[in-house]
Amino acid sequence: MNLAGHYNYWVAIFLMMTGFYVVISRGNLIKKLIGLNLFSTSVFILYISLGKIHGATAPIADDRFQLYSNPVPHVLILTAIVVGVATTAVGLALITRIYEQYGSIEEDDIRIKDESL
Repeated sequence: MNLAGHYNYWVAIFLMMTGFYVVISRGNLIKKLIGLNLFSTSVFILYISLGKIHGATAPIADDRFQLYSNPVPHVLILTAIVVGVATTAVGLALITRIYEQYGSIEEDDIRIKDESL
């Protein structure tokens, strides 16, 4: 098994673990949102990598082509990117509202202020 030939999977795993680490280790809400975006980007790379077949072409009905790549994963990822951008915008709006309410975007500060109310 050639591990170096699967560098795109290694990149996806590295980004996934980096995003996961940022989410669980940081208390800043914006940094958590960036970690979630890293995690989702790694999933995009993984799905696109799985959908590509080496030496294949787009599914065009022609006698010259024998091997085809499935376009469905690529279409699903385009949809996921749009949903991810919208989710990030909602997350940033929520973080802005939390900052207006609590005066901080650090989890510990928010928890302390919330318990004192």
